[in-house]
Amino acid sequence: MPSVFETAPGVSAIPITFVTTSSWEVLRETLPPQAGQFAVASAFAAKPGACLILPAGDGQIAQVLFGLEDPGARSLDLFRPGQLPGLLPPGTYRFANAPHDTRLAALAFALGSYRFSRYRKSDAPDLRLVPPDGIDIAELTRIADAAMLARDLINTPSNDMGPEELAAAAQSLAGSFAASFRCVIGDDLMRENLPLIHAVGMASTRAPRLIDFTWGNPAHPKVTLVGKGVCFDSGGLDLKPSSGMLLMKKDMGGAANVLALAKMVMQASLKIRLRVLIPAVENAVSGNAFRPLDVFASRKGLTVEIGNTDAEGRLVLADALALADEEAPDLLIDLGTLTGAARVALGPDLPPFYTSDEALAQDVARCATAENDPLWRMPLWPAYDSWLDSRVANVTNAPSGTFAGSITCALFLQRFVEQARSWLHVDIFAWTPSAKPGRPEGGECQAARAIYKLLSERYG
Repeated sequence: MPSVFETAPGVSAIPITFVTTSSWEVLRETLPPQAGQFAVASAFAAKPGACLILPAGDGQIAQVLFGLEDPGARSLDLFRPGQLPGLLPPGTYRFANAPHDTRLAALAFALGSYRFSRYRKSDAPDLRLVPPDGIDIAELTRIADAAMLARDLINTPSNDMGPEELAAAAQSLAGSFAASFRCVIGDDLMRENLPLIHAVGMASTRAPRLIDFTWGNPAHPKVTLVGKGVCFDSGGLDLKPSSGMLLMKKDMGGAANVLALAKMVMQASLKIRLRVLIPAVENAVSGNAFRPLDVFASRKGLTVEIGNTDAEGRLVLADALALADEEAPDLLIDLGTLTGAARVALGPDLPPFYTSDEALAQDVARCATAENDPLWRMPLWPAYDSWLDSRVANVTNAPSGTFAGSITCALFLQRFVEQARSWLHVDIFAWTPSAKPGRPEGGECQAARAIYKLLSERYG
């Protein structure tokens, strides 16, 4: 999608005036008499999300009133202005006064303009926003464009977004920034010692693969991003019910968000040596599908007993993390749509993250708040590590109990990371179940904006 920001000088723009229930009475007195009377006749009460278009004497739009939460409200949503693209008629607009956070409001306006139009004509209105003063519009455009890339990839159904198509998207992105790209496909995964990725993907007619690209100065600090790329998850032989399969096109949401984050990093020319690893597979059912209680070797040398074939994401990430760890990166980050337990604990909007690096944890939490990209730290609780023990192998991918599923998944992945200076694991949902300001229903960019801010601060 083209940028919503109007950068041509001297463009006439319709003012958007932000108002709250507590400020409305005072602001109403500043309006021209006819405009004030129109607002009263329209029963405008400045409730959050309320929008009123005030007409000028010539029938044109004079200004727009838009309601925000009162400062300090418990339900304050800094993305509230992201509703505006769904409410306004075509035109060019500007902020007449400051919302609660001008930068986030402008970003929300851009994110709220998103429409997925691959399969039908978009109903997106022709809206433009004059950038508020003091805002780095190049930075906001970079973030919004990357978020829309993630949304497009996740929203694309699996028949058009299999392992091959995901690899093509990654290769296109890598090529745009002269990154070095390679892909290990099919049986070559076994020859290159990536057996868990091969095991999960071998039942599909669409060959599994490991996407691998690097960018940046080799002398700079090494930052490696690993994204779960399960392009469809049937559950394997531990088959999901139909309701559980309904959204499984989004099971490559970790990969999509890693690509979005990589795009932000490369466009900003951060001073890092970036590596991106994406195990791209389809967890299918056929005669050669991996089975419950099968045992497989891993790249790291640990043997893994399959407690459940529907716990496949951690398997493909394990091999990718082990490969990434061999370089001993300064920072190793993985994103994946991994556990329903995370959603039971924290819901769809608040992904948990895990790290044993206290400074990193504080920075992630702070950046998540600053970017309105919520994340919540959960513990790598060592007492639960023994739950992963297997009687016949080094580790099981799915303990028999039902407790602490997100934590035990993180503990499983931790076993494959030893040499990285810091490791961050994020268990994302990558989906907005019902539309929110700036976040249309569908695929979502989660955690990438917060992590980009962290990387920008450390390596900008």
